[in-house]
Amino acid sequence: MNWHQCSTEQALQELQSNRDGLSNSEAATRLLRDGPNRLRGKGRRTRLAILADQFKDVMILILLAAAVISSLIGDHKDTIVILVIVLLNAALGFAQEFRAESALEALKRLAAPAARVWRDRQLQIVPADQVVAGDVVAVEAGDMIPADLRLIESHSLLMEEAALTGESQPVEKSIAVISGAALSPGDRLNMVFKGSTVAYGRGLGLTVATGMNTELGRIALLLQEKSGPTPLQQRLADFGKRLSLAVLGICALLFVVGLMRGEAPLQMLLVSISLAVAAIPEALPAVVSIALALGARRLASRQALIRKLPAVETLGSVTYICSDKTGTLTQNRMTVVETYAAQGDWQGLPCSSWLTLAMLLNQDVRQSGDEEIGDPTELALLRYARDQRLESAAELQRHLRIDELPFDSERKRMTTVHRYGERFLCVTKGGVESLLAACADDAGAALLPLAEDMANRGMRVLAFGLRLLDQAPDDEQRLRLESELRPVGLAGMIDPPRDEARQAIADCFTAGITPVMITGDHPLTASAIAVKLGIMRDPETELIHGPQLAALDETSFEQLVERIRVYARVAPEQKLRIVRALQKKGHYVAMTGDGVNDAPALRRANIGVAMGRTGTDVSREAAHMVLLDDNFATISSAVREGRRIFDNIRKFIKYTMTSNSGEIWTIFLAPVLGLPIPLLPIHILWINLVTDGLPGLAFSSEPAEPDVMRRPPRKPTESIFADGMAWHILWVGLLMGGVCLVLQALSIYFHVGHWRTMVFTVLCLSQMGHALAIRSDTLSLFQMGLSTNRFLLGAISLTLALQLALIYFTPLHFVFNTQSLSPTELALCLALSSVVFWGVEAEKALKRRRRRTPPVASGQQRRDLRAGPKTGS
Repeated sequence: MNWHQCSTEQALQELQSNRDGLSNSEAATRLLRDGPNRLRGKGRRTRLAILADQFKDVMILILLAAAVISSLIGDHKDTIVILVIVLLNAALGFAQEFRAESALEALKRLAAPAARVWRDRQLQIVPADQVVAGDVVAVEAGDMIPADLRLIESHSLLMEEAALTGESQPVEKSIAVISGAALSPGDRLNMVFKGSTVAYGRGLGLTVATGMNTELGRIALLLQEKSGPTPLQQRLADFGKRLSLAVLGICALLFVVGLMRGEAPLQMLLVSISLAVAAIPEALPAVVSIALALGARRLASRQALIRKLPAVETLGSVTYICSDKTGTLTQNRMTVVETYAAQGDWQGLPCSSWLTLAMLLNQDVRQSGDEEIGDPTELALLRYARDQRLESAAELQRHLRIDELPFDSERKRMTTVHRYGERFLCVTKGGVESLLAACADDAGAALLPLAEDMANRGMRVLAFGLRLLDQAPDDEQRLRLESELRPVGLAGMIDPPRDEARQAIADCFTAGITPVMITGDHPLTASAIAVKLGIMRDPETELIHGPQLAALDETSFEQLVERIRVYARVAPEQKLRIVRALQKKGHYVAMTGDGVNDAPALRRANIGVAMGRTGTDVSREAAHMVLLDDNFATISSAVREGRRIFDNIRKFIKYTMTSNSGEIWTIFLAPVLGLPIPLLPIHILWINLVTDGLPGLAFSSEPAEPDVMRRPPRKPTESIFADGMAWHILWVGLLMGGVCLVLQALSIYFHVGHWRTMVFTVLCLSQMGHALAIRSDTLSLFQMGLSTNRFLLGAISLTLALQLALIYFTPLHFVFNTQSLSPTELALCLALSSVVFWGVEAEKALKRRRRRTPPVASGQQRRDLRAGPKTGS
């Protein structure tokens, strides 16, 4: 029902209530009928459900299948290793998600704990969840509204509705009937809504909706859509499927070729199965989880709480950040940023002094413990006046208030009367046109163009006027207090941008990410903030407001969406529409916000980022990540961390798949070239365990590359093997296998009895050289330095020590079928192992050279250059 179109009497009659409220018995009956006044949400996930989610990944399922195969062929060591890695992965994911869920439970502060309602003709305090339709609720400054109310009394009532509508200014309320059926909450001025707070004044409201029937509940229903997989999950799932098919094909082919050469079927079966197990990078889930967990831990130290681990990497893929303005890009604190004092003196003092005194005296801010409560505009004026007048407290005592005319929407003015020596000072503030109309003659005409200029720059402008009386006003004189005023100046206020937000936005542009402001504020205010922050340059083409957006069909809007930088006066459904339109254009969208109206878009976005301090419970529940310090700049750090993590995961995949490629080429090509199988199953599993495990995990600690925030985001649909990684895996694997096969052939030709141990050693150590070389896609290891990733350096050193133990520790010879090498043979192995390192370093040198080489000019361009500049141009 459209309650704003009903008169107060009609609303009371419809709900079978009256101004004295319900009886306690009737309230109990309605509570039983309608249920408690709560929002129904998803229950918190159980520990068992969180743990079960850790085993749904494709790679985990492949690993479990590999463990079964290993067990069937009697290789219980590898079965144990795989299961340990799977359990470690699950433990890490469970610990992070459970910790995030617990932290979010501690953040719930949205619901009003109690409400003051009239029942049985008495004002009673009841729990907010027991408020029922028909209850008459009393509200005053500082109260949080427990349900949707139709106002039946309003005394200078101003509401803070930023959490619901995005409007940063307090909204004045009235009891008058409002026409129009399809009005947004911000335009229903005779209603107040669950979750909003009273900034000033007092009133009575008839409860017309509770729980899920409120505006808050209606928005909560929009949060039921399931979010899709993250880029990392998509890429790893695709990678796992392709890898499993490729491995099965290669191993089947190897088995057939071995049989054709006359190898023993059992031996070839063991080699094929061992190669299949080795080709699957079982350390990948652990590396991914550890990389994400370390990233989440780093972000937590920077006040960003990650609700789900993949969200860390997801930020590195976003192309658009749709951000709420109030409290996210701005401080959510009205501030006087510009004043203008009238020319000349009055009563022997300059008008600038009178202006600050007027700001100090004309306000209704009250102290509540250590906190000052009042209208944000008056708080801003009071702070400014105190900064300008060192004796502000003494002046308040000296100029005691004796009378006042409260603000109302018809006069658009507020007047206070104070003692001023033997006389009485009247101080009036209000809208510019309203106050100038109360001034004597044309005294304030010069202020009008200045006020218009300030308003056009997005400020809220108030004017101040004074009048001196010889005696305290009586009832008749109070009617004429706001006349013949002397204007003393103007004050322009704005909710200022966060100091760090401009740099964060610049960082986004540098990183190829487009920031967009979505707000419920007035277009002029939104435009002023967007220009200051560098989000928008041309308001004519880059700004659109809610009514304009509503008039566009989907096709027209999708054609415009990539050009729009600021959306003003938008409704929650429109925020959702913006995110969907960007996603249809192929963008990966992050949405930041703190209000209830942001929650549907936070849920729909590829990653939602909510505010922890000022954010509402609904927005935090909908988000993937919560900024505990409400700092937009933290997003820049999160993007950097996400890109670093994805880079490191790709480095691990490049490393492990190249290593597996080298093993496959070595084993597959040997029988094709007429050579015996160079490695035994135990060698394959050892290389897989030691080289993939220790150095692979160390890649999660690799620092970010210097250009990580100077390159565009990766396309969400881009393969994890993009940018030449597939080619790298192929040619480096061939190089690795080729070196091993040449060593094998020469050793057999020269009757070297230790050839299998030498091939085993070269294959193992070649992978260590490869690990060092791929720490950067372009920078040389010598530019980076060995000590910049000490974990990797330690892992390689330990792997080298273990390999030497296999060669020279006699008890291990029987287990691994190895033999001791002479110093010359070991030196040869070390030299051949470095071939891969130098090959990859050469590849990076070519990349650096291509980047430094300017593009070759075309024939026409070269002719133009020789001809010189054209005349008349």
